[in-house]
Amino acid sequence: MTDDTHSVLVVTPDSKISSMIGAMLIPPVFDVKFSSDFNEARRLSAERTFNIIIVDFAEGQGTGFALDIADSPSTILLMAPAQHFDQISYKIEPYGILTLSTPFDQFYFYNIIKIAIAVQYKVQVLSSKATKLKEKMEEIRLVNRAKLLLIEKQGMSEADAHRYLEKTAMDTGKKRIAVANDIIRELS
Repeated sequence: MTDDTHSVLVVTPDSKISSMIGAMLIPPVFDVKFSSDFNEARRLSAERTFNIIIVDFAEGQGTGFALDIADSPSTILLMAPAQHFDQISYKIEPYGILTLSTPFDQFYFYNIIKIAIAVQYKVQVLSSKATKLKEKMEEIRLVNRAKLLLIEKQGMSEADAHRYLEKTAMDTGKKRIAVANDIIRELS
């Protein structure tokens, strides 16, 4: 990540867990928000994108919450009791949620956080690439629409419409997408 601070939401009704995690995730590396209520945590995660969301199992409530927010761009860690770890991880891992066995020691927790940061970095890179790809696809769609209008309304061939778009973009110093938008406005 380009930013040196990682935003973290910790959702647990257990103050002991909050204290322990708070002692391990310290500023300025981590900007940690705590919530003891799952409804408040839903509101917080809807208002802001956190890099990492750590969720306590909390007798099953945490699993439902983690699944509810699984589509968010956050890396989600569900703290599951050791006796239910396999069953819970099997259920939630297909949703991209990492499982953390509790109780845990500092070393284990630190390594899981490092994994979560690495996953978050990868998500951001892939998200950025997906956004660029969507923008490129939109540009192609608009350029093709403009070419089609030039062919239909101006009687140009596909090659002439393509050349016209490219030449107009070069002559005016505009991007192809801007020229395509101008043509679409003029000829629609």
